[in-house]
Amino acid sequence: MRKLLPLLLFEAVILLVLISLFSMNDSRSVSAQAIYPDPAGEHACPSQTGAGGGAEAIPAYVGPGTDGFSPNQSLCLPQLAPVPTGASPLAFIVQGLEPGDRVDSQGTVYVESIRGVPGGIDLWRWDQSIDGAPNANGTLPFKYEGQPDNCGVFGLTGGGCDNNVGSPTNLGVALGGGDADIAVNAPDPNNSAIPNVAMTSLTVVPGFTATNSRNRGDTFFTPPNGVAPLVPADDRMWNDAFNDVSTVYVAYHDLSTFNINVQRSNNGGLTYTAGAGEAIDFATLPAAGSLAPTDSANTAAQIKVDHTACPSQGNLYVAFTAPDNAIENTHGGPQRTVYVGVSTDAGLGAPTFTFTDHKVFTSPAGSAGATNGNNNIFPALAVDDFGNVYTVWSDNENIFLSSSTNLGNTWTAPVRVNGGSTVGKANVFPWVAADANGHLVVTWLGASVAGNSNDVAAMQPPCAGGTTDCWAQWNVYAAESLNGNAGAPTFTQHAASDHIIHAGTVCTAGTGCSNGDSRSLADFFQVALDSQHRANIAYADDHLASPLCSQQSPGHCANNDPQSFRVGVPYFTYQLKPNKKVVTTGVCAR
Repeated sequence: MRKLLPLLLFEAVILLVLISLFSMNDSRSVSAQAIYPDPAGEHACPSQTGAGGGAEAIPAYVGPGTDGFSPNQSLCLPQLAPVPTGASPLAFIVQGLEPGDRVDSQGTVYVESIRGVPGGIDLWRWDQSIDGAPNANGTLPFKYEGQPDNCGVFGLTGGGCDNNVGSPTNLGVALGGGDADIAVNAPDPNNSAIPNVAMTSLTVVPGFTATNSRNRGDTFFTPPNGVAPLVPADDRMWNDAFNDVSTVYVAYHDLSTFNINVQRSNNGGLTYTAGAGEAIDFATLPAAGSLAPTDSANTAAQIKVDHTACPSQGNLYVAFTAPDNAIENTHGGPQRTVYVGVSTDAGLGAPTFTFTDHKVFTSPAGSAGATNGNNNIFPALAVDDFGNVYTVWSDNENIFLSSSTNLGNTWTAPVRVNGGSTVGKANVFPWVAADANGHLVVTWLGASVAGNSNDVAAMQPPCAGGTTDCWAQWNVYAAESLNGNAGAPTFTQHAASDHIIHAGTVCTAGTGCSNGDSRSLADFFQVALDSQHRANIAYADDHLASPLCSQQSPGHCANNDPQSFRVGVPYFTYQLKPNKKVVTTGVCAR
């Protein structure tokens, strides 16, 4: 869970690799993409800015595609961020972890990922009218938009956004990068019908930055708001936007009680002072809060707004896992219970709003959910177009779904989502997106072997030849349902990744992970549905040794060498064809 370290700067120690005295004027005199042409046609990438000396992009990768999904493509990143100047012998190694994605109502796709504090975050955008049609193989020609939380931060002329590489005055670092999230509003009739894009980025005290773009991510508000939370010292924020032009919500933990604070912005996510509430109600806080270092507290899913035209429009939902009661919490018990907090007054515009928490499911004693917890690592949440609510979670063995057709008041008995070859294996990192009437897609990471994903002995046994070939091999899976709001929904499962994305352990303890490599993908990845009801998936991948391995792990650069130096890189894939059986009519949830 995330609360184990008191200051968010330590999250950066986990996520950001600092290289001291790394020469930026070494033999890599030719840009990486000049050696490895980008087969996905991505543009505005670091190597295309004319920058040399450390600004080269990580070599591009495009897979063969699989099971109805587009060829998996890496998203371009610089290998190094120059610090403190472009001529400096110091550099941060750049990585892209915990990727999140959103698709606006006009089909524009946004993907963001984190580097770690103070590396900031990175953003990519694909809009067909601006960036071009999909390539012949189905990949998308994304535009690299740089670092939204680095726009003008240090007052340097070359700093920020899509100019964040290639300038000798740019640091390549930013205020945030510990966590990030993104939200998109409805088209703005007063701004050429362009939807607002809001972003937040976790930093050290006071907590997180906030910024927004009114031109599809090409520029962001400069500089970002560095004091967005009302409560200082906080962790793990999530965003969602209402279907108007400027209302955005953010939910985050405060580190004093570990309650989930919710704030509303009326100006597109620049400031969050228009309204506030707490998602863990008074009755639930003893079981889910943190008043002592030994408390188990909670793990929060993202916040979701009801976007429907139903009477429930404007409702807010927050899912979280926690112990079942106060005694379990104070004794360090597992987070075996799934909760959903519901606010029915948040959309009324008042300066304060309230939540009522409901138990979804409690894993019985002796079950995997009670042994491993249901926080592997984040529960996830979605609302469809008729107000039905869905939450998913993992007990480290299986992915479960529960739904509510009465606005979160009662929930169906959980059903196992994963099937086929994933049954009996380790399955973690669930996410869910929903639209239409009962249509949803659940994504997760699935291993090739059984056992707890954190168990080095089970996930990383000694292999013949000293390789990783016998380690747990991980894929991205997606399960689609057309009746997710039924008591017994059915799923069609796909392997969304067209290659093994990771080998070995996958740690689900957040900042409590002790094996650095086991958290090389960080803690989650996301799926978003577009207007054609297709799944768009962004995930982190470290299956290839880094081009920097010759300096960082000389003699160990094979992709299956357990000692090879590698970093997580954001990848993207999407469903090539929409499901023609999606139901778009129905009755509002009540």
